[in-house]
Amino acid sequence: MDELWKVRRSISASLLKLNPHKINEDITVPRSRVPDIIRTIREIARKYNLINVNFGHTGDGNIHTNFMINRADHDELERAEQAVSEIFRATVAYGGTISGEHGIGIAKAPYLHLEVGAAGIEVIKRIKKAFDPNNILNPNKIVLE
Repeated sequence: MDELWKVRRSISASLLKLNPHKINEDITVPRSRVPDIIRTIREIARKYNLINVNFGHTGDGNIHTNFMINRADHDELERAEQAVSEIFRATVAYGGTISGEHGIGIAKAPYLHLEVGAAGIEVIKRIKKAFDPNNILNPNKIVLE
């Protein structure tokens, strides 16, 4: 078991041998859809000519999908961002969530509507206003204005 954990912990750092930077996303789909999303991610990576590595704990449908890029290559960075957007859309289409374990932060906030829709965003705004009427707790983090 220790050897397996050692391998798992070394995956992320070892990916930097493929390219100097990475865009790492954390998605989750129903276990029955894992093969579908992996195929879709690979198709998206080919479409945008990107190096892609996927790993995670797929037993619960959680996948860490990585695009290995060089951020100095602005075209590659833009292609990777487009690819991520497509992956999020596919994830939701497969009944999944765009954040398996790390939550919705600034980077994923623009995609939250894919999961919860306009009505869900409105509910989130109302809850935020009820508990934080002065908008002092994490302003402009999840609910972007």
